Amino acid sequence: MTGTTLFFAAFLALSGTAEQTLRVVPLPRDGEVLVSFQLAQALTPELRTAIRSGLMISFVYKIDLRRSSPTWLDRTVASAVVRATVKYDTLTRRYHLTRVFDGSTDTADTTDSEETAWAWVTTQFERLPLFRRVPLESNAEYYVRVRAHTSPRNASFVWPWQGDDAVGLAKFTFFR
Repeated sequence: MTGTTLFFAAFLALSGTAEQTLRVVPLPRDGEVLVSFQLAQALTPELRTAIRSGLMISFVYKIDLRRSSPTWLDRTVASAVVRATVKYDTLTRRYHLTRVFDGSTDTADTTDSEETAWAWVTTQFERLPLFRRVPLESNAEYYVRVRAHTSPRNASFVWPWQGDDAVGLAKFTFFR
């Protein structure tokens, strides 16, 4: 087996193990970029047990607006962090949900539905105004990259994905 064939086989084996999907949809309009994203991942029994124990679980999404470059490195135009947190209260049997954008609490809620709580941390991110007053150049190619990880990271729990992050990105060309 040649080195190239071995590399290609290893790449296919590694890419085939990824079960999660992080979908990203940018929407540039009126001097801002709205971002929608969702992590298509089922709630694992291990994560369900961790949440039901009362442990606060956060899904941290790091979002970068980047400009494609013909040279080696792309340029980061702006960055944002979205933290979605779920904490199960074992006495009231309710889920406490919070969402924080760049350190400021955006929304807080409670529910008694596990499905609603899971959607809160994985799929309910629609048209978030994360990048306002960002100077975008006409006819330039950009992309939004979203990286996700859980917190706390504890070796005794099996998190929804292996490795450090789940990553998704979507490209767009800005037209004025």
